[in-house]
Amino acid sequence: MLPTHLKSRASLLLLACLTPVLALAQLATQTPAVSQTTAPAKSSDNDQANPLPLWEIGAFGIAVSQQAYPGSSERVNRGLALPVFVYRGEYLRADRGGAGLRAIKTPTFEVDIGFAGAFGSRSDSSEARRGMPELGTLVQFGPRLKWHLGKGPGNGLLRAELPVRGVFDLSDHFAQKGAALEPELIFERQAKAGWNYSTSIGVVLGDQKLNQTFYGVAPLNATALRPAYTATGGLTTWRLAASMSHAMTTDLRVFAFTRLDNVSGSANASSPLIKSKSGLSFGLGVIYSWKQSERMAAN
Repeated sequence: MLPTHLKSRASLLLLACLTPVLALAQLATQTPAVSQTTAPAKSSDNDQANPLPLWEIGAFGIAVSQQAYPGSSERVNRGLALPVFVYRGEYLRADRGGAGLRAIKTPTFEVDIGFAGAFGSRSDSSEARRGMPELGTLVQFGPRLKWHLGKGPGNGLLRAELPVRGVFDLSDHFAQKGAALEPELIFERQAKAGWNYSTSIGVVLGDQKLNQTFYGVAPLNATALRPAYTATGGLTTWRLAASMSHAMTTDLRVFAFTRLDNVSGSANASSPLIKSKSGLSFGLGVIYSWKQSERMAAN
């Protein structure tokens, strides 16, 4: 059995392996397929003027500094380097938006079924959660509606997304931890000289089971400074995010992102585990495309 501090790393590696498995499954059948951890693709997947390869093989590295959980006053710092496989099929996709099946696509709406993931944190590194169960590496799986709203400022594109996903803990034998609804409004813009920008605003809504995972305190974990608390379902956090990427060469792209979470007015603002109303997460990374297909993706 792996030591506790290695379980999260092993689970994250397992999650990273799922993307190429899905993509290779698509190739085998010849079918033309989070929150919070995927690297940007070589270029925007919405760029119709510059078709992208059907598949790419490469690697990415990323360094992240994030809140241990929304409302935490403590941080988690991680670095990761992994191989990456991008596949832009008509139905099965594994790209910067995640991995999964695209069930419906029209010029205005898309519906896909996919997954996303988020880093976990160790309770012994968090003063507020010391002695409590650890927050493991979480995987979200379920449907997502995309609504393309047309052009925005600066010839950018506006899009609304509505993912509804079950949440599972890879560090706890895929234990079901609840469900999340994460409506988000996204603005993306491609600029000259290989620059891409993205901003978004959204909320995270969790059911009672998910919020209990983050903010509940069982009686056996209660202390004089951490009273027992039963979480309720509802607003988990408000979220504002921004990212940018730049193509250094045709095969090398660098990217950066930041995200602000704020739990003011959330359903569990009175939890003893909330120590900070807002917190900033940020990261830097690089992605290298080693090989690409000659065939271009259809869309």
